[in-house]
Amino acid sequence: MVASKSTMRTGSPGPRIGRPSATSRDRLEGLAFELFASKGFEQTTIDDIAAAAGISRRTFFRYHASKNDLVWGDFGGQLAGLRELLAACPSDVSMMDALREAVVSFNRFNPADVPWHRRRMELILRVPALQADSTLRYASWRHVVTAFVADRTGQPQDALLPRQIGYATLATCIAAYEQWLADQNADLAELLNTAMRELQGGFGGHEPKSGSAGGASVARSGRTGQAPTS
Repeated sequence: MVASKSTMRTGSPGPRIGRPSATSRDRLEGLAFELFASKGFEQTTIDDIAAAAGISRRTFFRYHASKNDLVWGDFGGQLAGLRELLAACPSDVSMMDALREAVVSFNRFNPADVPWHRRRMELILRVPALQADSTLRYASWRHVVTAFVADRTGQPQDALLPRQIGYATLATCIAAYEQWLADQNADLAELLNTAMRELQGGFGGHEPKSGSAGGASVARSGRTGQAPTS
């Protein structure tokens, strides 16, 4: 939905004392998630994470602005990836089809990454201490969708329809993620695809007519869009 496509693996080493041979963002996230699992998110401190990684508190802040920031991973980079997916969509693909395909593609993960992503989303959706932080990040995610819809329809971003689709898309994704977390056997991409098709049925009548200003704008952005990174 909105969180980072981490490269952490279930085989990542657990917490240990002593400075490791190398520290990276992914390694630090892996150690932190192990601590969250054993101690709880709210009981785990930044000092705990730094000690497990064998680094100083000051070094921790070179990688993450806060403990909450660590949970979200590379959020800014992922938002950029979503923008690129939407911008690269051909103009002959309908607005809601493009939005559905981008959302599903954005949330596809390598099988080895799925357990870590599940743990990440369990924290984001279920830990009360993260809810206020989530509100700000959700607003940024909605803005990407709102801007796309505004461009396609030729409406201002603060018009009702772009806002409405932005909120509805976010709510749809959250509902699909909650269903995924509740069912260990569920396929995230299939859930999102199904949920977005249901949403599409409600907004399909608002597609811009061929040759409209909005459609022309998307055609231009589609030619210049960069391929998204994984």
